[in-house]
Amino acid sequence: MAIHEDNKMSKSKLERGICELYQDDPQKADRLVFGRVSHTNRRGFLKGAGLATMGALVGGTIPHADKMPSGLIPAALADDLSDFVIKGKDGLSVLNDRPVNAETPAHLLDDDVTPNSRHFVRNNGIVPEMATNMDATGWTLTVDGEVDTPLTLTLDDLKNRFDTVSLKLQVECGGNGRAAFNPPAKGNQWTVGAIGNAEWTGVRYRDVLAAAGVRDSAVYTAHYSADGHLSGDPGKLPISRGVPIGKALEEHSLIAFAMNGEPIPAMHGFPVRTICPGWPGSTSQKWLKRIQLRDVVHDGPKMTGKAYRVPKYNVAPGTKVPEEDFRIIESMPVKSLITSMESGGRIDSGRMSVSGHAWAGDRAVSAMHVSIDFGASWIQADLQAPPNPYSWQRWSAALEFPGKGYYEIWARATDDALTMQPFAINWNPKGYLNNSMHRIAVTVG
Repeated sequence: MAIHEDNKMSKSKLERGICELYQDDPQKADRLVFGRVSHTNRRGFLKGAGLATMGALVGGTIPHADKMPSGLIPAALADDLSDFVIKGKDGLSVLNDRPVNAETPAHLLDDDVTPNSRHFVRNNGIVPEMATNMDATGWTLTVDGEVDTPLTLTLDDLKNRFDTVSLKLQVECGGNGRAAFNPPAKGNQWTVGAIGNAEWTGVRYRDVLAAAGVRDSAVYTAHYSADGHLSGDPGKLPISRGVPIGKALEEHSLIAFAMNGEPIPAMHGFPVRTICPGWPGSTSQKWLKRIQLRDVVHDGPKMTGKAYRVPKYNVAPGTKVPEEDFRIIESMPVKSLITSMESGGRIDSGRMSVSGHAWAGDRAVSAMHVSIDFGASWIQADLQAPPNPYSWQRWSAALEFPGKGYYEIWARATDDALTMQPFAINWNPKGYLNNSMHRIAVTVG
């Protein structure tokens, strides 16, 4: 479990493991992690968001929370992070649990529609109590700013006033693949599994904006959500991003209230979130409570500086790039995964079938190839059309190995603008947009 603190000497952000933090200063750890108020008898009390946070982390209510000594690490969290379990998730690798971030190993992403139990989790703040309790009582969505008629909508309003649509849409973290950067980039060290392709149900973003009346002055949306800041300060927002008006008005952008036919799980944004497919997952904001239309590019938390931005030009690894030379990430690049088998597997015969998924942000995938000789030659794979735009596409190929031994299977997708996945990473300071070819190992014989 990693905790973020301000280092007053360097003013830089640190990540500290929960065990280390509690060892150094258990009462401070309680305040940082759960907002617990301690008393002279070393008993403390938890209430509100702090109690909800601990309950969410340990997977249930805590009947005797009032008797838990302050400075005590819950046993469910005291072991190595690999033992940390996210309720409702199956086989995910946890990168961080404050906030919760977890990715899905590639071989568990073989479903054409990613089950809720295997969809990656990327949070920036603390899951709100409303979501933890799965209770939308009192929830409303405000739409205001550069609109003719500001709106306040309930969940029933969304479901009854607008057409409901269901679409299979891929959502990918902008930092997916960061672990491969050298020199390393700060942030969650995703490998390849911060991607999912669920079926989202909701209303078209553009229909809601049309009901509010978009003024000509509107150029950008601003999303506001109910998750809590890690500091516990109710006046701070963990994240508030948005998209250009054109992306919000795109027919596949949704304000969603269901995921794979069920209410959106707490970790994924209950009761309502945006889905802006093909763009970094941070634009698909969870626990949505307000959409503001602005006449400037939104400048909320994680919209400015170098957050979710890359240099406007290619740079050599390790290059320091001036802040003014960064651009906001929009469409994600072409990418693919091998999902039909786990890397390191062994097969008895020299023949096998391999398959996976490919996607390309705002674009479509036009071709898929695999190699078993380290890229010296390529085999064209069968590629299926997506069920709807912004869904990933299934591919498959029959392979024949010339003899026994160690092989690598490489996967390479090409989009409809003829942009091809590279072998090497295009390095950038924040570790975004790694779309290098996926490789797995297989031993024959």
